[in-house]
Amino acid sequence: MNLLQTVARIMTTNLKTVRPSDSLMVVRDMFRDFNIHHLPVVSYDKIIGIISKEDYLNFQFGCIGDKHLEAKENFRLTEWKAKHIMTTKLAKLESTDTVRTALEVFKLNRIHALPIVDGDKLVGIITPHDIIKTLAEEPIALADYQTATA
Repeated sequence: MNLLQTVARIMTTNLKTVRPSDSLMVVRDMFRDFNIHHLPVVSYDKIIGIISKEDYLNFQFGCIGDKHLEAKENFRLTEWKAKHIMTTKLAKLESTDTVRTALEVFKLNRIHALPIVDGDKLVGIITPHDIIKTLAEEPIALADYQTATA
């Protein structure tokens, strides 16, 4: 993999997003229906936060042990909004930044998703999984294979 290629070449662009006013019921359904792990929170195409699946699960399990769990959970999921649990202090990259830059940010921080923006507009997201997937799909040169098996 060319670490100097832009993140635009490997980022996910078919994004599922929520608005800050969307209920956590919507957030729950997005995580479940699309099997994703990060939901950008956007307002007019501008990213204002992100919700990880871990953020959502930490919120959801906050009422375990309550004998009225189901009713309480449904109320909380309906009344609480994405803006209440989203992370707002975001590391972001521009689509012209390199994969190496993304790797450095992942290495230095405890984050698992980087929103990609052009100006203020959200255009994609990159995760360590995207980088691993790209590496795994690259063809192996015969010389590299011979060296590895020698």
